Amino acid sequence: MGIDMWNQAREDFEKARTRGRMQSLLGSLAWKNTDLLSLYAVTELIKPKNETYLGMKTIPVDKIIGSEGRYQDFTLAFYPKKEMLRSRWQSIDMAAMEYINLPPISAYMVGDWYFVRDGNHRVSVAKAQGIEFIDAEVVGLDTEIALEAGLTMKQLARRVVEYERERFIVQYTPTYLPMDQIHFTSPGSYPEMVNHILVHKYYLNEGKTEEISFESAARSWCRTVYMPIIEEARRAKLLASFPGNTEGDLYLWIVRHWDNLKHMSGSHEVSIESATNDYKVRYGKGRFKRWLYRIRDFFSKDSDANVQYKP
Repeated sequence: MGIDMWNQAREDFEKARTRGRMQSLLGSLAWKNTDLLSLYAVTELIKPKNETYLGMKTIPVDKIIGSEGRYQDFTLAFYPKKEMLRSRWQSIDMAAMEYINLPPISAYMVGDWYFVRDGNHRVSVAKAQGIEFIDAEVVGLDTEIALEAGLTMKQLARRVVEYERERFIVQYTPTYLPMDQIHFTSPGSYPEMVNHILVHKYYLNEGKTEEISFESAARSWCRTVYMPIIEEARRAKLLASFPGNTEGDLYLWIVRHWDNLKHMSGSHEVSIESATNDYKVRYGKGRFKRWLYRIRDFFSKDSDANVQYKP
């Protein structure tokens, strides 16, 4: 019985490993990431503010979409990817066949979904055996960004950007800014833009007895800072060298690069024109990279298009 069980566990691991290879191969052919979501990467984006101990729960296995530390060891469907996982995986598989009660896993709950803290092999075996529920000690993390099974980091980043834009519009009601022209693709960009406006406001207030409003500062920032940089980027045809990005992205990059050049040269005489040209030479994509990007974008378009932002 022991040998038969060992052989069965060995066969189960081989099947799971093969399925993992197939999932990875199909993902590569479709230019899609098939790794589990990293809890660290996700929380870096969504920035949960509160952590709540939820105690022992019985959770749906198909609601587990990521891991705290072993996200590179398993595929998105929790199939094992590495040979080094075999021994632990097979021992848990045999324990499950003998109906041995294993300790609960520990997990983070983010929205309606779970990330494994400890117990990745147990989850993988449960998935392979078609087990629907597993006991877990759960800690909840709050989020206003919707997650779901199969979500990629690229899609999650897009949701965060859309959420930050919506928050900016709700908080500041920026009818005085050309928001139809101001778009970003990286999380944190809208808060960074607000910081630029506040710094501009600080300098405008110097020597004044009455503080100017955020709206007045934003109008001035757009007219004297944002648009001149955008116009210079247009003159240099910079957007063509950075496919998939926006003029708003270019503005932030050029400002950072401009500051770095001034710091490195020890001079404030660096022009925005030279900073823009230098940035294009250093980081712009050539014709081949632009062509490659368009191919990748084409193959990932369908999967991304099906994911909608949910406030």
